[in-house]
Amino acid sequence: MPARAVPSARQRRLGVELRKMRESAGLSVSQAASGLGVDRTRISNIEAGRVGISGERVEAFASLYDCSDRDYVCALAGMAAERRRGWWEEYRETMAVGALDLAELEHHAVGLRAVQMMHIPGLLQTEAYARAVFATAVPEPTPVELRRRLSHRMRRRDVLDRVQPPDCTFLLHEAALRLEFGGSSVMRSQLRYVLDESERDNVTLRVIPFCSGGFPNAGNSTLYAEGPVPQLDTVQLDVANGVALLDAVSVLAKYRAIISRTAELSLSSAASRDFIREVVREG
Repeated sequence: MPARAVPSARQRRLGVELRKMRESAGLSVSQAASGLGVDRTRISNIEAGRVGISGERVEAFASLYDCSDRDYVCALAGMAAERRRGWWEEYRETMAVGALDLAELEHHAVGLRAVQMMHIPGLLQTEAYARAVFATAVPEPTPVELRRRLSHRMRRRDVLDRVQPPDCTFLLHEAALRLEFGGSSVMRSQLRYVLDESERDNVTLRVIPFCSGGFPNAGNSTLYAEGPVPQLDTVQLDVANGVALLDAVSVLAKYRAIISRTAELSLSSAASRDFIREVVREG
């Protein structure tokens, strides 16, 4: 397979998992290359995501590395077998890589759990609200950039309409309900849209009211994407220069605990909808 100029986050993740598997087996790159009948450069390129690998080859790696977790190996083989380009690839030359990584992450997730502090979650945003949010960027986007970002943001929402959509839990702080991006009219329409979307079978919406007080990681928004097996879960954070994707075992455990603790401080789904309706009436 030819080398990739820019591996996607998912392609890099497959390579990382294969490296972890090799290291758990106590094998060096040279030993792995010898056992698989390839040169060590190919192993390095596969682990960096620069070179693709077939599902059958993943099975061979797992056999050499004595990995007996079948669910994990099958999930990796499935990742390796993916050949279809995702819709986000249409934006690769014109948008930040982090935005594409996020769309790819959402597309492949089995479940999504998000804590949003200041904004309505991207998957629940109306076009008018998203436009107002993007308009606050520094530097301000050009009209062409704005149209591109809006198009990408609206296409991300399609993941909720799939035949088998991810189970989504959105923990939404009261601050995000009251910050009027685009003005009161845009915000009222946005909140009504959130209420409508919260009726989906696969969407759980819970509000964290101001009166809940402080809670872990309160200064940051967080997305926890569940993979087909726990080892392939990913945490996504917004950072100053884009998007950070984290997958270390200890980090995943930390953020699972943070989100669980935050959920304990949130209103129930029914109470959250009542709360949002009251915010709409006040506006």
